[in-house]
Amino acid sequence: MDRMLAVKLDTTGCEAEVRLNGVPLGRADAARPSLIVPVHEYIVSGSNRLELVAWPPQVLPAGAAAPPPVPPLTSDGLQGATVRILLPRIGGAIHESSARTLAQLDWAPPAGTRYEAPATLSEDVSLPVSFPRWRWLEARPHPAPAALHPQALALLQALAQDLARGDVERFIATVRLRTEEIAHAYQRRPEDEAARLRSDLLALHAAGRAAWVPPAAEALWLHPIAGGRLLECLDPAGGPALHTEPDALGQTHALPLRLGAVDNNLYVLR
Repeated sequence: MDRMLAVKLDTTGCEAEVRLNGVPLGRADAARPSLIVPVHEYIVSGSNRLELVAWPPQVLPAGAAAPPPVPPLTSDGLQGATVRILLPRIGGAIHESSARTLAQLDWAPPAGTRYEAPATLSEDVSLPVSFPRWRWLEARPHPAPAALHPQALALLQALAQDLARGDVERFIATVRLRTEEIAHAYQRRPEDEAARLRSDLLALHAAGRAAWVPPAAEALWLHPIAGGRLLECLDPAGGPALHTEPDALGQTHALPLRLGAVDNNLYVLR
């Protein structure tokens, strides 16, 4: 592989989120005005939907009351966001000045323009890829994600308990499908990726910095993304539900999990 597709989001004076094929890739704001994410594992052959959301809504747990709608805003002409799909060479800078731009969305309302928040722009773009059809695309939206909550809770609690003991094998096995596909997406060997993950988890445990917390029922919620094909395992603050207690330096470690439901069985697909 000599080139790698990546998404680059740049913001000025606002918060923005980028999504690809319905999957939120990340946000940028005043504290972190730029975001770069490799995206092979979320790209499909043919048409891909790129979205830019300015002032995106906060992710709320299921059943939480929605905040009141934001009244129309007036631009001061200093707010803007740009998202690009870039094709840089491996080892080169991931920047629009040195990489081919395959798609671009710009949001920059002129001064005095009134607009609604969130403001969403989208474009369908065909990308030069020949990836296989990823498994998460085959997962059908579950009609009642809440019905899968007990199964997801049991899975995360078991993983947290194992990781807290330094037993990483259940986690390695649970994420096998994800590991295989991401390795394929970046032309790596799945066994090498699994070995790297195992080594990182064991090193974290050996350092005494991995007090993994089994989530309580009320601390886990399943957030549908990608049209409901994937369910993010989140805590009430919107972060990954599988995480550690803060260590002596106040740092936490988290393992994001995105589940797909097939015949009422859950699989970690991203």
